[in-house]
Amino acid sequence: MKIAFFDFDGTITKADSTARFIRYLVGDSKFFIGIFFLLPFIFLYILNLISNNSIKEILITYFFKGKNINEFKKHAEYFSLNMLEPLIRKKALKEIQWHKENGHDVVIVSASIDLWLRPWCIKNDVALISSMLEVHNNIITGKTRSKNCYGSEKVKRIQELYNLSEYSYIYSYGNSRGDYEMLKIANESHYKPFT
Repeated sequence: MKIAFFDFDGTITKADSTARFIRYLVGDSKFFIGIFFLLPFIFLYILNLISNNSIKEILITYFFKGKNINEFKKHAEYFSLNMLEPLIRKKALKEIQWHKENGHDVVIVSASIDLWLRPWCIKNDVALISSMLEVHNNIITGKTRSKNCYGSEKVKRIQELYNLSEYSYIYSYGNSRGDYEMLKIANESHYKPFT
């Protein structure tokens, strides 16, 4: 058996799905006001002074906290099935199809939230490992259920769900520092292969 792990944002897509989803959810004016307000935290992240996990929770808290999960899911599903497709790199989709045609397991491994990735993954018949929102009494708390699915957390989550020793060959595709550890576990790794 063979398996292929694909990062999503920037690898399969031409743009970040989280930013696009937030803009769709709250509108351009609220999005840009929010980004302006959060700029100090964004700069701290760029300077490696706060973690990827921290900046993700800051964004989620600002834009998603207090929202009803059922309404949120409806928006996420619509975005996934109607607004992701223009962001998808044709070369990436072709590579995914090649793996599927050859009987390989295909898994998307992403730091983005599962709710706006899963419908696309189901439509394209691929598995998904991603970050998930924490919800209490149907309300989004502003936190993730576990660590952000980024860097070493990607490998940890993969190993929790897949016994890699059962696979004769592992492929991995990524485009950023958050994918380095996932690229290292592969027999064949591809960095920025579709750009």
